[in-house]
Amino acid sequence: MTKTRATRSDFVQYRHLTTRWQDNDVYGHMNNVVYYELVDSVVNSWLRNEAGMPVPDGDIVGLVVQSGCTYHASLGWPEPIEAGMAVARVGNSSITYLIGLFSVGEDDAAAEASFTHVYVNKDTRRPVPIPDNLRAAATSLLREE
Repeated sequence: MTKTRATRSDFVQYRHLTTRWQDNDVYGHMNNVVYYELVDSVVNSWLRNEAGMPVPDGDIVGLVVQSGCTYHASLGWPEPIEAGMAVARVGNSSITYLIGLFSVGEDDAAAEASFTHVYVNKDTRRPVPIPDNLRAAATSLLREE
């Protein structure tokens, strides 16, 4: 079964990102690792600014336990990027985030990433229930299937 390419309507909210000269590799497009850096920045900014999580200073931290990215089209400097964000699943101690990276004005995603955070106590590294403020914020981003 072939998965269709994500479009803007698959995501709940958007952020504008700036690319940098150093993001391009020798082939003239953005290196794969930069996609992951952008995805990580989008989610951590959302956690801090919208979910009320004191990243990186809180007693609870999110550890990435699974990640993946599908690349459909090149992105790179000097073009800006629009990042769509949604949540696929909210569990007891984990959240699966979905991020679409888009060229400005394009409806089809250039890249689709997902990753799962398990929330743990920063000292013991044992899973903890998702705090109410994070659960409410994540639930507001749940993508309808």
